[in-house]
Amino acid sequence: MLLLKQIKERYKLSIYNLKDNIVIPLRIINIIISSVALFSIIYYYGYPKTPETREIISLIIKSSLFFYVLKYCIKLSLNFSPLNFIKDNLFEGIILLIVIINWIVYYLLNIQILELIFSYFGFKNVTAYIDIFIQIYFFLIFALESGKASTKLSSLNINPSALLSFSFVFLISSGAALLMLPEMTTNGISLVDAYFTSTSACCVTGLSTVSTATFFTFKGKFIIMILIKLGGLNMLSFATFFATLHSAHTGLKYQSLIKDFFNSDYLSDTRKILYNILFYSIFIETVGTILIYISWNENIHFNGFSDKLFFSMFHSVSAFNNAGFSLFGNGLAENYVNLSFSTHFIIAILIILGGIGFFTLQDIFSFEKIRERRQKKWKKIQVNTRIILYSTLLLIVAGTVVIFIIENNKLLSGMTFIEKLSHSFFQSVTTRTAGFNTIDIGALSLPILLFMMMLMFIGASPGSTGGGIKTTTFFIIFKSVIATIKGHKQVVAYKSTISFNSINKAYSVVIFSITLIFTSTFLLSITETNMSFTQLLFEEISAFATVGLSTGITANLSEAGKVIIILSMFIGRIGPLTLALSLSKKADYTDYKYAKANIMIG
Repeated sequence: MLLLKQIKERYKLSIYNLKDNIVIPLRIINIIISSVALFSIIYYYGYPKTPETREIISLIIKSSLFFYVLKYCIKLSLNFSPLNFIKDNLFEGIILLIVIINWIVYYLLNIQILELIFSYFGFKNVTAYIDIFIQIYFFLIFALESGKASTKLSSLNINPSALLSFSFVFLISSGAALLMLPEMTTNGISLVDAYFTSTSACCVTGLSTVSTATFFTFKGKFIIMILIKLGGLNMLSFATFFATLHSAHTGLKYQSLIKDFFNSDYLSDTRKILYNILFYSIFIETVGTILIYISWNENIHFNGFSDKLFFSMFHSVSAFNNAGFSLFGNGLAENYVNLSFSTHFIIAILIILGGIGFFTLQDIFSFEKIRERRQKKWKKIQVNTRIILYSTLLLIVAGTVVIFIIENNKLLSGMTFIEKLSHSFFQSVTTRTAGFNTIDIGALSLPILLFMMMLMFIGASPGSTGGGIKTTTFFIIFKSVIATIKGHKQVVAYKSTISFNSINKAYSVVIFSITLIFTSTFLLSITETNMSFTQLLFEEISAFATVGLSTGITANLSEAGKVIIILSMFIGRIGPLTLALSLSKKADYTDYKYAKANIMIG
């Protein structure tokens, strides 16, 4: 027993001396191999392939996986506590164990497990599916490695707001680069249009200078869907999620990032927040895909099961993330699609669920909250949740009634009462942030366009995938105005006093937003002289509020006009207040106060 202990101590001492000499070179090799493998996969899907290039890329991916297995074993052998290492890297270990078992069975018994599985389920091109499966393996491991590397972000002297902004810039640029690959479009795409499409997808807007339905190949459409998903939840959330798989705890920097992006006031466990967010989003999108699949109008033509499934998945992801992208040429106003009212209703529900925010969903539907309210009868849903629900309901009802009444004998004439009500309801829901359309927006009357601008400006709710100034901001300002008129010293909502900090933020967001919209519209009126003021204002508000509705001028914008809209979508997505904070320096607080000055107002 003593001998064993001595051997163990000597081993720890020897690996202590070797650790730095091995780990650092291993990291450098890891970066090189991962980069080569990643660019190989990009080439695989982005450029035309020959059998030779396909074989070379497959060999590179398999070699990278072998390196990951080797690296895992080396790090395990160099760790002073192997059991804790296995526990902390459990997810990575499971993935690599599956790879190792597959290799051992293949070399001992000459049996390819993956090939048997794919053949059993009736897949014909087994080799191609095996390549895809191996690439998924690589991406999972690469994501884990990126998550671990992202923990170094806390050492950077960058405030969370700026880091949030940079993450979107990186995601947009990466998306634009991918969309410019030859295999992503039917006939190539310009740099500005690639950036416009990528920004619109990442900022979940839906505006497009080219037709998503006809301009992009299946690969291009798939990339757009991934950009919508990453942009809707923010890529930092995914990086943090994979980082938490490696470590049980995250620092205040990470928690502050998630808090800033989802407008949460609680610095609770980041892992729990992200797990809930990912669970809700994936669960709702999956259910949405199934419901949309079975609800399509029977007259809509699809090229088989896979095509119909992809259309359903794309529209479910686009709806829940309030993106507004559609794979139909005329959006949901396409022939027969505009008559698929059950599909419209499902998409509207997905938009609402995505627009009320993740913390609202958790407050209403989480088992923990429901059990707590049942056990403690006095316990109610949070004030924030009440404001969001009542504001959302009020805006949806108001929008439905106004659109129905004003367009009853105009654009909606000739329809049945149910059809008019359905179109009015759907357009009221989607106008606030989603950007889908079942009717021709350009044919709407001026009063409705003005009313839609107001709905777009208000937008969705905090912590959601939508844009705008947010429903809570609108509610706080409305209550503040009423309190001022009545001479009340405090702003009260649902027996709770709204803090002056929240009121100041609300006014700051509105003033910043109005200033940006005015400036952008002013610049658009200079660059787009052939378009009316109403069209330009509608386009700008739609871009800033990340809605995606258009009167039909997006494709005809000049290069300068497209750049203005790109910037508006970007600022609207990350939030005007977040951008202002990211560009500002930390204030130096002092103990002194200046004398009060009464300024004449009105």
